[in-house]
Parts: sequence; C-alpha cells; structure tokens
Amino acid sequence: MLKNIQILVFLSILLAFLNSCSGFNKTDAREFPPDPKERVKKNLEEGRGFTVMGGIKNRGKSGDFDFASSNELWRASLDIIDFMPLVSANYSGGIIITDWYSAGSNMNESIKISIRFLTNEVRSDALDIKVFYKNCGQNERCQISEKKGSLVAELNKKILSRAAVYKKQSKDKNKKKYHGKIQTGN
Repeated sequence: MLKNIQILVFLSILLAFLNSCSGFNKTDAREFPPDPKERVKKNLEEGRGFTVMGGIKNRGKSGDFDFASSNELWRASLDIIDFMPLVSANYSGGIIITDWYSAGSNMNESIKISIRFLTNEVRSDALDIKVFYKNCGQNERCQISEKKGSLVAELNKKILSRAAVYKKQSKDKNKKKYHGKIQTGN
C-alpha cells in the first residue's frame, strides 16, 4: 500500500514537472548574450521573469497596466494635455480627467477632457476619449454637453502617434548589438 502511494506521488510530481515545461517559445541562441549576467540583465530590462509569490508574469493583456513611466500611451496622453490642469490621474484605474479649462479669450466657455485606457497596446481602439464643453450665460447658468467630432479624433491621433514614437524609442534603447565573435563551421 505504501509502495503504491509512493509511486502515485512520484508520477504526480513527474506529470506536474513535464506539464510545466510546455509552452516555451523557440528562440535563436544568437539573439542572446553568452554571459549569464548579461542575459539576466537583458531579461530584466525586457520585463521577463517571474516572482515567487506572483507566479509567471503575464504581459500584454488588457487591463494589466505597466508602471506609468514605461506605458507609452499614458506618457503620450499626459504630454498632449499637459497645458490643462488635472482633476484626476488614476494610473491603476486607467483614467485621466482634466479640470475645466478656458483659453482666456472667452471665460464663458470651457472644456474638460477624460481619457480612459482600454489597453496598454498602441492601437486605434486603445483609448476612450470624451470631450465636454461648458457654456455659461450671464446669470451663471451653465450648459454642459459632450462633443464628438474632430477634437476627439485629433486628440486620439496625436496621442497614438506620440505613443508610437515612445514605443520605438523604448525598443531601440533596449535593443543591444552583440559584439562577440561569430564562429563559423570551417
């Protein structure tokens, strides 16, 4: 009886071990530095690896937001609307809300923008941008309305193009050339 339990435990461990080995991507060894310390540094820079308590780190899924300074969409959005005061910039909630802003020429009209992040990926459907206009009359009676149109499209285009530039810069910065010797089979 004890022998059967030991065999069952051994087979369970073996099965778990073999199961955990599946799903690895094939890679070219020439793309990675031969020095283990350099490989570890490269993997950490690219965000690969795992934590003991968190298991393997899944990246690139919707709703899984990176640190704010490394998120190209977040940085680009803040850069584009940097002239407007912010009411809320909740990175973990994925939303930026500006305060009412008036350009100064007409104090009775002001604008407010909210940007909601639907994904981390730089793509056309990554952002939900809303623009609100407030028009106040002489008796401080204000009408607020949401406007959909050219301003929303222009903001979306500017944010996405700036995020694409940031993403390219980030990839270029993390990409390192291998300066070792390439051996040939002569």
